[in-house]
Amino acid sequence: MDILKLIKQRRTISPNQFNSEPISKSELDQILEAANWAPNHKNTEPWRFKVLQGESRLKLADYLVESNAELKDKPSSFKRKKIVSKFEHSHTVIVICMQRSPKGKPPEWEEISAVAMAVQNMWLVSSSLGIGGYWSSPDLKNQVDGFFDFNEGESCLGFFYMGKLDEALHDGKRKSSIEAKVEYHL
Repeated sequence: MDILKLIKQRRTISPNQFNSEPISKSELDQILEAANWAPNHKNTEPWRFKVLQGESRLKLADYLVESNAELKDKPSSFKRKKIVSKFEHSHTVIVICMQRSPKGKPPEWEEISAVAMAVQNMWLVSSSLGIGGYWSSPDLKNQVDGFFDFNEGESCLGFFYMGKLDEALHDGKRKSSIEAKVEYHL
């Protein structure tokens, strides 16, 4: 597939649009291998992923609901359902993590950027395979350290919800052309 066409077709797909078809281990391997080839400063390769399928993704959803202080103070069935439904509708949930370099270099923003590029690579390969994705970085991401055993310097940057789609992805639209966003200085 033409790379520019693929980039234009990559969409954020809500988990409620996923069908029930499973994502294969082979597809996941391709997606994660693409992530591993993201650019990064000083070869720190800061991306880390925790892949959840089946019961494990539902256990994390339950854990997040139970550990959410806001829900403990004001139980809301709507909010609980909103948290859990993303996990229920997704075949696979990848917890996106970052491992900081022990020396603290390069700067944190470069490590975050490298992880974001790894996720973009995952998203593009997912799109090419007819798999939808949704990256969410809710406050809940700060609660997962009680669910996982993180290494020193490892933190969660969000969740990548994934599922197969019944419909092909279509080109997106931008508010303005690239010409409106670029200045040339010669």
